[in-house]
Amino acid sequence: MNGPAVAGRSDDDPADGWFPESVAATYDDPGGANAPEVIMPAVDALQDLAAGGRVLEFAVGTGRIAAPLATRGVPVSGIELSQAMAARITAKPGGDAVEVTLGDMTATRVGGAGEFSLVYLVFNTISNVTTQDGQVDVFRNAAAHLRPGGLFLIEVGVPSLRRLPPGQDTVPFTVAPGGNRSGYVGFDQYDVVTQEFTSNHVTVTPDGKGRFHRIPFRYAWPAEMDLMARIAGMRLKHRWADWDRSAYTADSSKHVSVWEKLPSPEGGTQSSSTAN
Repeated sequence: MNGPAVAGRSDDDPADGWFPESVAATYDDPGGANAPEVIMPAVDALQDLAAGGRVLEFAVGTGRIAAPLATRGVPVSGIELSQAMAARITAKPGGDAVEVTLGDMTATRVGGAGEFSLVYLVFNTISNVTTQDGQVDVFRNAAAHLRPGGLFLIEVGVPSLRRLPPGQDTVPFTVAPGGNRSGYVGFDQYDVVTQEFTSNHVTVTPDGKGRFHRIPFRYAWPAEMDLMARIAGMRLKHRWADWDRSAYTADSSKHVSVWEKLPSPEGGTQSSSTAN
């Protein structure tokens, strides 16, 4: 569900988790998720949803989305676990305006918590949190940063379980032959009992050397995320198939979902027992 990853390097810091220097070094390569035709629709939608208010990106990465959003005058903050990724934000136009806090998006709080109009988490990153409790904590942390009526947005792929025949647990998502017998193969391997899966990446270079890298994930269906939102005092406001706001259907390969933080009758945060 993510692009090719490379083998580790000697300068990788274990504190950077699954996105150390070896990943950060090529994360901004042209094309794919970095193509303008992919980035700009997301930035357009996020700017509209922010409605002039403060914005916080969970797992801000290298500023792929946050930096162009900041160039439009949107006040953007970010939380990022990987220092190697975050170090690249300021090199982008608008990156100097993005306030970044190093930390875990399940628990880290930034200044102005309770005042943001929009918190967002894109490009399948909710699945990098590999337990249900941890994913609920992401929703709770988002709600803690939002003002009443504020919005939490997630972009994530829909698990490809419909493509699994009985007895099979693996679905390829990319087969890309290169020149001189090189190439790349990516496949997801699912455990339908635990909802855990791994994204696996095999790269063969023209000199015949192969590299294998796998990253663990946890998938959650949209309905499960709606319940996580309810636990955090939010309710579903929008669900789209993509950033163009097209309708989400049974054949959609991903969803962009937006939940709204509810006020309590007393004017505080809506409790999980009364959200609906």
